[in-house]
Amino acid sequence: MPDFILLMHDDASSPEEPWDDYIAALNTAGVFRGGSAIGAGAALRKAGAPRPITPLAGFIRIEAEDLDHAQSFVAGNPTFEAGGTVEVRALPKD
Repeated sequence: MPDFILLMHDDASSPEEPWDDYIAALNTAGVFRGGSAIGAGAALRKAGAPRPITPLAGFIRIEAEDLDHAQSFVAGNPTFEAGGTVEVRALPKD
């Protein structure tokens, strides 16, 4: 199955849902492949001004059948449930 990354933006009120419960649900579904909080960073570009970086709070890597299946795992995500943005992106094998 393909891998996907869920990118949690730093635009939510404080998540009230416990992360441990969400990660446990992903583990129970057999799709969790890792993740981490993301700290401060910088955007760099060789020429010209870079675009502003998107404030990200963390990522989760999952395995899913396709993009629709991956999107189904956003429900229950503490960032999403607190009104924040969660991006779902495919991770190419090559």
